[in-house]
Amino acid sequence: MRTTWADRPASGPVGAVLALAGIAAGVLVGDGGLDTVVGCGFPSDGYPSQTAKDWVTGADHVVVATPTAEKDTNRRDFDEGAIRYQTDRAVTFRTDDVLWSSQQPRHALGQDFEMVAAGWRVHRESGDRAKRTTAAAPRLEPGHTYLLALRWVTGQWVVLGEGASVPYDQGTVGRGEWCGRTLSEDDVARGERFSRVDDHSLEKTAHGKDEQAVRQELERAGAQPRTGSR
Repeated sequence: MRTTWADRPASGPVGAVLALAGIAAGVLVGDGGLDTVVGCGFPSDGYPSQTAKDWVTGADHVVVATPTAEKDTNRRDFDEGAIRYQTDRAVTFRTDDVLWSSQQPRHALGQDFEMVAAGWRVHRESGDRAKRTTAAAPRLEPGHTYLLALRWVTGQWVVLGEGASVPYDQGTVGRGEWCGRTLSEDDVARGERFSRVDDHSLEKTAHGKDEQAVRQELERAGAQPRTGSR
């Protein structure tokens, strides 16, 4: 169960955006509670995750999903410093819709699935819990909905990378939770710096649109369309 960029082993987290591999150990994380929308950490993809072609090449399923539960996992204690310990979160998702599936997926996707996501830092003196965030991507929190390009890696689900985990509240690409904050699509666009001319991501192309726009981009990339909801 991991959510990250498909990448490292399980200790990290989606942690950085879901550090993929289990989100396990190498988590790319930023600081929570950002005052301005400038991003949160430095993205690192376990697999190419930006374009529609990346999604249909590397993912097993592209889904609309909503976190329904979470619990702390992978606690790491520290003997020194301001942080007493930090955790990841084991997040349970409901599969709301499957927009695309590989003809030969590595693993079947159920009505519910789990991934590991960025968790918490607990301060030594105060005991306060501070959000750990995923680099330039959603933290994946209950109460929000997301568009995810999922890959089965070493026995758990991960997202391909920073570009494959997208806010999707109210059926709108780019609206919702991003870097631990609830933002409008305009604010997310600024944080993602979509103004860059070299940004050809699916997230940018479908920004502010609905899932039909995502399906169309996947089809243009050579994927076989999949219709219907779970």
